[in-house]
Amino acid sequence: MIDVGFFLEIIPKLLSGVPLTLQLAGSSLLLGFCLALMLALAQIGGHRLAVWPIRSFVAVFRGTPLLVQIFLIYYGLGQFRPSLQAAGLWWLFREPYWCAILALTLNTAAYGSEILRGAIRNVPRGLGEAALALGLSRWLSLRLVILPLAIRQAIPAYGNEIILMVKGTSLASIITLMEVTGIAQGLISQSYRAIEVFIAAGAIYLAMNFIIVRTLGLIENRLTPYRRRA
Repeated sequence: MIDVGFFLEIIPKLLSGVPLTLQLAGSSLLLGFCLALMLALAQIGGHRLAVWPIRSFVAVFRGTPLLVQIFLIYYGLGQFRPSLQAAGLWWLFREPYWCAILALTLNTAAYGSEILRGAIRNVPRGLGEAALALGLSRWLSLRLVILPLAIRQAIPAYGNEIILMVKGTSLASIITLMEVTGIAQGLISQSYRAIEVFIAAGAIYLAMNFIIVRTLGLIENRLTPYRRRA
């Protein structure tokens, strides 16, 4: 039977890993969104020399597991230590934290670029033409008209990506980062009570994602008042 007292004992320990989980997710999502936006705009620009490398990048990171990507960045790049030291980058790749941030950022950027690219293309072409007819430059029409509408349309799909990235931070435990899942594995090795520990850890992830879903729903409702029910 599940021991309620054991639950109350392990939950504070698991909650101590929440700041690192949110830090990994928040940093990677912020950096990934900026990179995804640049990749999406570059693809829409239509320059062949830019489009094909970006599509190859997206195909690789969308077509391979995040676990493999973390392993390749953390363990694989260590084989090139002399070259990285010569380039002054070894400080980045020797730390599991930065390797996890890099892997999560590149992964979410690949997915996010496709979400944003589709959202930008779904903005009616006439709106951009109307902005140009009013005297706005292409950059101003993109910044003031197209991107705000595209981001509004992308919120539901990007919300799913945010949730997936929060859950994806659990893979950082395989490179010794003690976020929620890493702490859970340590508790299991000490107590041999996997069911209680993983139920508690799953409840914490569920609570975090519930808050994220509600927050995104409020943001979407605020930005799209015309969709509200009468």
